[in-house]
Amino acid sequence: MTPKKIPMRMCLGCNEMKPKRELIRVVHQKDGTILLDATGKQAGRGAYICPQLSCLKAARKARRLEKAFSCRISDEIYAALEASMQEAENAPREEAQNA
Repeated sequence: MTPKKIPMRMCLGCNEMKPKRELIRVVHQKDGTILLDATGKQAGRGAYICPQLSCLKAARKARRLEKAFSCRISDEIYAALEASMQEAENAPREEAQNA
């Protein structure tokens, strides 16, 4: 049997190719909203970022999300993305402490 192919995606922050499951998908939906997609199945244009805040900050500084989505992204959206990424980062730690 041939080994199963692992889909690879590039992080917009660090520009490293990583397996798709290790990255977080950022979605630009048709109505103009931009949000994090934990499932990876929401409709819309997607871009991928590592789960570290440093990658989100690097992508913001270089305006890579704006280039990927071909639209202007406000500071409020970046703040919301940063807050939801911090929540996702803290959730596994809290689960490990409760177990």
